[in-house]
Amino acid sequence: MIETVMDFGKIIIADLILSGDNALIIGMAAAGLSPELRKKAILYGMIIAAVLRIIFAVVATKLLGIPGILFVGGLLLFWVCWRLYAEIREGTDADAEQAMLDANNPDAGYTGAPRRTLLSALISITIADVSMSLDNVLAVAAIADGDTTMLVFGLALAIVLMAFAATLIMHLLTKYPWISWVGLIVLVYVAVEMFYRGTVDIDSGVGPMLGLFEGWPTGKGH
Repeated sequence: MIETVMDFGKIIIADLILSGDNALIIGMAAAGLSPELRKKAILYGMIIAAVLRIIFAVVATKLLGIPGILFVGGLLLFWVCWRLYAEIREGTDADAEQAMLDANNPDAGYTGAPRRTLLSALISITIADVSMSLDNVLAVAAIADGDTTMLVFGLALAIVLMAFAATLIMHLLTKYPWISWVGLIVLVYVAVEMFYRGTVDIDSGVGPMLGLFEGWPTGKGH
């Protein structure tokens, strides 16, 4: 019971701190449009991010059962942690908050005649969202560890936070930067755990697969 509550807590923290780069990209793309197109760009940008998360979640659920994939996932999650560390140092959350405020303010950002189409903005958002959605799904899938309820909760929460509270979250993370550092520690822990399981697990670890050692069970309950 306590372990389940802690896992849900990890998912909430991961969703919070990994939403910053999405908000920054969507906000900047929208702020560069003429005011009458911004609400559509934000709405469609959120929908694109949500759809990508669902697609990646389905793929991740299938892939995580493949022997050796946990090891690769652990390495990718270490890369996510390093990128998040750089973003915290660079103040990305503050930039994201300002970008969202500009995008929602018709007198801020670009206010001239249309110079960029909505489609071109959405293409930029989609390209950037691919890696960002993958980050979020990878972290949630690692924490959920095959628990469908937990995975659905994590994805639904990420989508809701993006759709209704992006600016508020960015303000919160900017005002209280320690939240981001706590989140980074949690993600590093998840990455270490995933890498460890991907190395030594008797069923899916690369160590037993390569015959380096026998391995042992590392799933939930062990």
